[in-house]
Amino acid sequence: MSLRTRIGQEVAHQLFRAIEREHPLRQLFWECTLRCNVHCRHCGSDCRKLSEIKDMPFADFAKVLDSVAAKCDPHKVFVILTGGEPLMRDDLEACGAEIYRRGFPWGLVTNGLALTPERFQALRKAGMHSVALSLDGLEANHNWLRGHMKSFQHTSEAIDTLVASDILFDCVTCVNRRNYSELPAIRDFLIEKGVAHWRIYTIFPVGRAKDDPDMRLSAEEFRGVFEFLKKTREEGRIHASYGCEGYLGEYEPYVRDHFFHCQAGITVGSVMADGAIAACASIRSNYNQGNIYEDDFMDVWEHRYQPHRTFEWRRTGDCADCRHWRYCRGNGMHLRDDEGRNILCHIKRLEESKK
Repeated sequence: MSLRTRIGQEVAHQLFRAIEREHPLRQLFWECTLRCNVHCRHCGSDCRKLSEIKDMPFADFAKVLDSVAAKCDPHKVFVILTGGEPLMRDDLEACGAEIYRRGFPWGLVTNGLALTPERFQALRKAGMHSVALSLDGLEANHNWLRGHMKSFQHTSEAIDTLVASDILFDCVTCVNRRNYSELPAIRDFLIEKGVAHWRIYTIFPVGRAKDDPDMRLSAEEFRGVFEFLKKTREEGRIHASYGCEGYLGEYEPYVRDHFFHCQAGITVGSVMADGAIAACASIRSNYNQGNIYEDDFMDVWEHRYQPHRTFEWRRTGDCADCRHWRYCRGNGMHLRDDEGRNILCHIKRLEESKK
């Protein structure tokens, strides 16, 4: 690691410590439904068309927004609608309009299957600010991962709709053993489409992906993802970046726009479909801090979340004497199981690739 990177990392570390002390809420995820119109092989929440948990009435989430607005400037808290598939809700436009009326900017995470030009325009009129759209390969591999034979066609059409608009959006790709080799082709496809921002994740072993060998990259492929990202960023034809997955050691900051720092419970909060007050919506282990049907959201935000805002409890196992601890501090919270154990170490995987 270069001296320049070390200095940058230390400066970022000090800034992050200040943010941890203040823990200003900046992103609020709403898992507005667990219903979904596809059946993804890597789904972390095991969503399906008919969920046992009904969609949360917007009036219940509105109380959360009112709680937040009483303590925060709503213009500085970005609300992200996720699921499941948010577009399964017929009242999504009405929900978005009410979120926007209360002063909150909002965006959408979607598989794109139902994002028709007409639906997109209706959501824009409701104040939608951004879209994160999943694209997990070219046609065969995307459809295989999504469990829907026309998913790629609809996603491709949704990309055209987004490119033709002025909305901020990115395409998100979850890398697995099937689509790893076609990363250059996916990149070229997106560039040809006119996509400006591309975000890449590696799939972690939770939910349906836990015991699926096709979801787990080899150590060599894992490193290959970052070599590919580094080269793609150097070329500059598309703004590619790695998601907030975990600490990457020597690849910090060459594969994303900032040094790693897990924001779960520090600037990011979530309201899950059953009302649970959580941190990042990617966390599937039980680190919930309360429930909106029993607790006031901002009271919980201000006085709980200690597992997310303290770190020494994570310093066990491989983390106990790790030389990367100062900047990694146990990796992302979504990689901790219910007992607090780290289920995936990015540094360890990168080191395995050198053997």
